[in-house]
Parts: sequence; C-alpha cells; structure tokens
Amino acid sequence: MYAHIKGTVDSVYPDRAVIEAAGVGYELFCSSMTLRELLPGKTAKLYTHFHIAQDAIALYGFRSDEERAMFRRLISVSRIGPKVALSVLSVLTPEDVALAVVTDNTAAFDRVQGMGRKTAARLILELKGKVDAAEGIPAAAVSDDNSSVRAEAIAALVSLGYDGAVAGRIVTGLPACDRVEDMIKNALKELSKR
Repeated sequence: MYAHIKGTVDSVYPDRAVIEAAGVGYELFCSSMTLRELLPGKTAKLYTHFHIAQDAIALYGFRSDEERAMFRRLISVSRIGPKVALSVLSVLTPEDVALAVVTDNTAAFDRVQGMGRKTAARLILELKGKVDAAEGIPAAAVSDDNSSVRAEAIAALVSLGYDGAVAGRIVTGLPACDRVEDMIKNALKELSKR
C-alpha cells in the first residue's frame, strides 16, 4: 500500500516515530536501530510495511529496504508476529539474521526479547532456503562443505561466553578448516584483535 514515507521527523518514542509528510503525521513502529537514526526536525525516508491483523492495523518503518525485506521474512515464520520481528531487528542487522540462519546459530537470538531457543530454532528451520549470499553473507558461509565445523565452532565460542551474533560473524569470516579446534583457535585470535 505504501512503499515509503519521506518527511520531517516530528517525534521519536521508544518503539515508534511520527513522520510528518504533506501535512499528515504517520505513526510508524520501528526497530531500535532505525529509531537511533531518526532526529526530530530532520528529514527522513522510511520504507514501510502496512500490517493488518485481526485486532490491529499498523504501519511499520525501516531505514533500508533490506531491513523491511527481512522483517517480512520474519513475520512469515509461524508464531512470529511484528512485535517479535521488530525485537529481532532491534538486536540484529538483516545480515546477522541471514548469517544466523545459514550457520544454524540459535545463540545469535539470545539477546532478542520474547524469543527463546526453541523459537529461534523454528525460525532458522523455516527461513532455510529463503536467505542466501545476496543478504551480504560471505560466500564461504553459504557454499562451505564444512558448515558443521563452523556451527560447532560458533557453539563453542558461545559456551565460552561470546555473543552468538559476534561469534557467527567471526567464524564465517574465517577461511575453511578441517578441524573444529583450528577454527576455534583462529576465531579466538580474531576476537583478541578487537
């Protein structure tokens, strides 16, 4: 219905913003990442998603077309509504979500409010095949023959206390290894540089 709205940021709230365009104030629910980029009085362009549910009609705003596309993929998963999808995009970038799906990294969703490991596993299962290298994922993560080595390395880093999304980014950026131990060692070297 609406592709995007461009106008002056009227006000920003913890979960939404009001954009005034052509004399109309549009209330758009947004992720925290999008809200951080909006400054009252400045011009902004938000890509939109018009959502109709049984008990509500809402307009959602996104800083990029990629974020909106990932939101739409997330709400296509059974029992994932717009609120949880926005929670995911408040913690993870669309690239991080795609990377977590490709590497079976349920730990990447640990910081997402309202999502447990079972829901994260279902999300990953249902989004398999819907995300690919076009999402900004390193090609090695998608076409790698030793994806189980990468998944085990990510799980080991998470058990050592590293954030799931950070562990996923580091491990998928590494060259292929035949042994999990080598992958973990290389990942720890990269993490120590940060």
